[in-house]
Amino acid sequence: MKQGLSLRVSQHLALTPQLQQSIRLLQLSTLELSQEVEQMLDDNPFLEREEEAPLPTESGPAQADSPLPADDADTFETYDAPNSIANNADSTGVTADSSSENEAPLDESWDGDGSVEMAPDDSEWGSDAPARTHNNEASDTEAESWNHAHESLQDHLHAQARHLRLSAQDRAALHFLIESLTDDGYLDGSLLELAQALLGAQSEDIERVEEVQQLLGLALRHLHQLEPAGVGARDLGECLQLQIQALPSAALSEELRTAALAICAQPMDFLARRDFKRLVPLCKADEATLRLAVALIGRLEPKPGRRFVDTERNLVVPDVLVVKTGRGTQSQFRAQLNADVMPKLKVHDIYANALRGHKGGSHAALQQRLQEARWFIKNVQQRFDTILRVSNAIIERQKNFFTHGELAMRPLVLREIADELGLHESTISRVTTAKYMSTPFGTFELKYFFGSALGTETGGNASSTAVRALIKQFVAAEDLRKPLSDSKIADMLKEQGIECARRTVAKYREALRIAPANLRKAL
Repeated sequence: MKQGLSLRVSQHLALTPQLQQSIRLLQLSTLELSQEVEQMLDDNPFLEREEEAPLPTESGPAQADSPLPADDADTFETYDAPNSIANNADSTGVTADSSSENEAPLDESWDGDGSVEMAPDDSEWGSDAPARTHNNEASDTEAESWNHAHESLQDHLHAQARHLRLSAQDRAALHFLIESLTDDGYLDGSLLELAQALLGAQSEDIERVEEVQQLLGLALRHLHQLEPAGVGARDLGECLQLQIQALPSAALSEELRTAALAICAQPMDFLARRDFKRLVPLCKADEATLRLAVALIGRLEPKPGRRFVDTERNLVVPDVLVVKTGRGTQSQFRAQLNADVMPKLKVHDIYANALRGHKGGSHAALQQRLQEARWFIKNVQQRFDTILRVSNAIIERQKNFFTHGELAMRPLVLREIADELGLHESTISRVTTAKYMSTPFGTFELKYFFGSALGTETGGNASSTAVRALIKQFVAAEDLRKPLSDSKIADMLKEQGIECARRTVAKYREALRIAPANLRKAL
């Protein structure tokens, strides 16, 4: 075989570190980008945040932020569970591992709206109620203070238990039950299981288990008398019964109370389906009374501990703001980047100038870090430029939405925007993920403006987003005594010229979290 040399010219795309960083920054959300910027500021000495000059105020020069006064320490007396049960059961193997954090198994086929308010009003806070302020500068601090001042369900119940005149054993048993509650306010497990957990899983002293079980049963009756009503229930039916019993006599008649309690004693499936044919003989009441009782139950709170759950609410900060320009028929919409989410970065001048004056091979590592800082600033700017370009293209394609709302949404796929801007579909997908746009109708993710097409009788296409909005409009205007079925909604869409099958209607209805027709029927 003869050897030889040849010269070939070819092109290939290489993912350089700069390109990899650009792609990664493009798919980050606003929060993730902020974390990435903070990490780069800590790691790279050549990168610094560009400071803005303080704006002059009418009252005088800007003053340095002064630390907020610390809140007074809580003066509530802390209560340690008496050791009476533990002391008496040292020889029987009592352990401290007792509470379970698993949620109680509830029937998810029914969920009330909790409109019957049984909790005290805000006057219970007295003079210690946190004052609300309209100062925008203190809004973040106020939200943070509310988060730290949150009162848990256990704290709320312990505060009430301190006012009860109980023996040491009863107080310890009540403390144990309160600590065994789930976040929803349910007691996880039977009294026998709780007694066995308190005495240890291998406890063989049956008499001692029965004694502790009776003690817990007495404490459970005290727990059921505490606020919020329904706390300490073992299942949904018991929770609703406790709330009905807690209602004052002036709020409902004895006949209605008896009917409501009888309904809660039956399987929850009957209540969820409004199966009055089975409820009438089981509850021994007429259908009219049962309908009133079901309406009453629907206003109760199925999760008494819901308002005490400390949930972190993440506010969506839009990356793009839609601005209206012009008036009348000449008005147009355009995208504008939100300055609050754009990091203002620059290269550290002192370090860069010092490195420029000492060129040489010994400073190659520092030269690389300086180049990384410049690349990072350029890639961040390119990220926002791409988001702005894609947003303007979306506004141009969906301009009717910004005037008439979601009913005017047109079908749009990623390929259309990619072809218009000369980008790849994967780039458009990265841009539209976890990026939000503030519009006259609310804040939406950029992916919201993309929707599949449904055929129409005229040969055109209708957006799936517009069809979902139309379904929501039909359901909102329906007769509650005769709610619209999925087949009827499909026929109504056909009258509008939109070909939509019943299965598709059911899928869209479930996506909108709209209940089926049999559950939407008015009582």
